[in-house]
Amino acid sequence: MFGIKYIKFDSMTYVVHYKKGKINNEGRGLSFYYYAPSSSIVAIPLGSDDVQFIFNESTADFQTISIQGAITYKIENPKQLAELLDFTVDYHGHYKKSDYDKLGQRLINEAQTSTTAFIQGIELKHALRSAKKIEENIISGLKKSRAVQLLGIEPVGVNIIAVKPDPKTEKALEAATREALQKEADLATYERRNFGVEQERMIKETELNTEIAIEEKKKQIVEKQGQTDMLKQDNIRRLNESKLDAEMSIEKRKMENKLAVEENERLLRELKISTDIKIETQRTTLTNLEVANQKSRADAKAYEIDAVLKPYKDMDWKILQAMNHNSSNAQQNIALAFREMAENTQKIGTLNITPDFLQSLKND
Repeated sequence: MFGIKYIKFDSMTYVVHYKKGKINNEGRGLSFYYYAPSSSIVAIPLGSDDVQFIFNESTADFQTISIQGAITYKIENPKQLAELLDFTVDYHGHYKKSDYDKLGQRLINEAQTSTTAFIQGIELKHALRSAKKIEENIISGLKKSRAVQLLGIEPVGVNIIAVKPDPKTEKALEAATREALQKEADLATYERRNFGVEQERMIKETELNTEIAIEEKKKQIVEKQGQTDMLKQDNIRRLNESKLDAEMSIEKRKMENKLAVEENERLLRELKISTDIKIETQRTTLTNLEVANQKSRADAKAYEIDAVLKPYKDMDWKILQAMNHNSSNAQQNIALAFREMAENTQKIGTLNITPDFLQSLKND
């Protein structure tokens, strides 16, 4: 509507929005509205991509080989690439030109240039086994190439899928290889037969030598039979002596072990007695300390009681009675009165105490 458009790109696309020939906005994964008549949008993919290639080269022995592989690259500087190739898109996000295909072709051209000198310096058979070397030459040539650097891209890797000769040459090589393999097979058959004959001769010779050795051994056995009997008797005697020595040694060790056990038991008993004596001594010391402590506490308690009672020792019991906090009891006061009368009976002429009086005192 009125030339205003909306466009959106994913995060793997670097976008440059030109407005009236000047950069208005740029960045990855942009989405924005723009005025189409005065705007130009460049979209450059940032992800890695693969370029398949196949080209022919001549070896040092003038044989043609085809090299097939793939180049993996990524765009390192999108703005620099946009200066050399046209990545302008329309309002649908489609490229207006096919310059993206030119990028792949330029990489293939640089790869072929890097390979030509290497292939022309080696022979056919060597070239067919040099896929790894070809990969190294291509990746090295791409990284050093001025044209690749100006494009702002970085080669990530090169994979050589196949190195094949011309079909006729391939058949000739196969025939030569088959003949060589057949020759090797015939030689192997001859060597195997020759080896079998040689092994049979060696077996017969070994059997003869074995028989001679057996007869020689029999002779030696007969000669040494007498010496063997003497050695057996001597060995038996030595064995008996060794057995007797071993039995005596065992008995000696048993006695020594028994003495050692008895000595250990004696030492244990002495240690137990010594320990018991120490324990009893400690117990006696503890008992003495407890008795002394109890005596000290008793002396202190007696001193305390004596000090408390000393002021009251010479006081009249009446005063002490009066100081008692229960002296206000009526019955106690009456009892004290009767005691006073009992002590002064000589001063009392006649005293009448009736049961009713005593009952009233009891109720009070």
